[in-house]
Amino acid sequence: MIDLRPVFHVIGLLTAALGLFMLPPMAFDLAEGDGNWRAFALSAFATTLAGVALALVCRAGRGPGLSLRQVFLLTSLTWIILPVFGALPLMIGAPHAGLTDAIFETVSGMTTTGSTVFTGLDDLPAGTLLWRGILQWIGGIGIIVVAIAFLPVMRVGGMQFFRSEGFDTMGKILPRAAGIALSISWIYLALTLACMFAYEALGMPFFDALVHAMTTMATGGFSTRDASFGAYQGPLEYVAGLFMILASLPFVRYIQLVAGSARPILRDPQVRAYLGLVAGLVGVITLYRMAVLGDHPEHSFREAFFNITSILSGTGFASVDYMNWGPFPVALFFVIGLIGGCTGSTACSVKIFRYQIAIAAIGAQIRSLHAPHGVFVPRYQGQPIGRDVIDSVSAFFVLFFFSLTGFSLILALLGLDTVTAVSGAATALANIGPGLGPVIGPSGNFATLSDAAKWVLVAAMLVGRLELFAVYVLFTRRFWAG
Repeated sequence: MIDLRPVFHVIGLLTAALGLFMLPPMAFDLAEGDGNWRAFALSAFATTLAGVALALVCRAGRGPGLSLRQVFLLTSLTWIILPVFGALPLMIGAPHAGLTDAIFETVSGMTTTGSTVFTGLDDLPAGTLLWRGILQWIGGIGIIVVAIAFLPVMRVGGMQFFRSEGFDTMGKILPRAAGIALSISWIYLALTLACMFAYEALGMPFFDALVHAMTTMATGGFSTRDASFGAYQGPLEYVAGLFMILASLPFVRYIQLVAGSARPILRDPQVRAYLGLVAGLVGVITLYRMAVLGDHPEHSFREAFFNITSILSGTGFASVDYMNWGPFPVALFFVIGLIGGCTGSTACSVKIFRYQIAIAAIGAQIRSLHAPHGVFVPRYQGQPIGRDVIDSVSAFFVLFFFSLTGFSLILALLGLDTVTAVSGAATALANIGPGLGPVIGPSGNFATLSDAAKWVLVAAMLVGRLELFAVYVLFTRRFWAG
């Protein structure tokens, strides 16, 4: 039987920390004389108290590390329990959301999906807008730590390949994860501050710059405006695009860069492929807008750069309604949303490296067809790719598209039209943000969907953010019997 005490001890500590994060929004509302500060004060007290109590009750079970099954439980339960407490300020205070909408918004925030059910953002209290940004910011750093410290140990979706990066944590999961989290936190904070100062320097008000910097680095996409980034068209789009790219690169490379080694980030095949893909796609859409829509070069390039980067990274900011660009860009955006950024970043979706491994495996298979007696070993970054990694990546792709099909059919059964059902399932599972169509597209939101549809999307967001297997394994008999 699994000893749950170490798992809930850590969850208790994380819950208490979440309660402390509610204090800055409280302070903002209090400074502005907005009575909404009481909602954050009450929520912070309840959340911190519950977290401390849980940690104290379960502290007898803490140890130097966690077993593999405990890691699976901790990873999934953290993203299930914390959003429940994170939803408290949204229910007690503005916008006084119901349980479904509050949970949807919080899960969307902490998974950095960026889909929203809230309207009238321009009129919400500063504390509420800041809290949405904080949820995404802590969700972003949380998923980096999971990707670097936990998923390689869990052998999820080929992530075991990255245990060779010097972050092997088996047997010392908690202590090593704490060290990794500390290193990443400083880099993450520095990049967030740099983004905020850049926004502010180009004319964005301080508060908007603060919130948008947090959601940019988290590749989350929550905004302080109903118009999203449409309220800040111009040079600010270049800044946002640059920092969305930085947030989509492996943070382990930043740790190495700070340590004085630039070679790893320059030679990383993920980084090269991602930057090359951004450049190629931006070029294609820029030429398309100039040739088909008659737009002038700078505006074509700027809108292509911003929106391609936003969708590919999974951020989900929208500066314009690209549904009006024509069928080709819309189809392209749907496809690239299922690619994503680099592993070990805040970016969402399938991730570049899985496509690279799949292509390498396919190439080796094709060569073996031409020379049946030859031995062809697929390689990644000069290293041979083990059969276990290829099998794991292949299983991930199959499970991802089975999940996409399943969620799409469930949403269709709940009455959503085909475009809304398929794009809604895709945007939730890949944690992108906006879907397609007039309902959940870049000019709409998820507010009009039924409660049942919202809960389905909540499940999809959690499954997608935790790389599918980390959640699905909990529903197997062998996991609990082992």
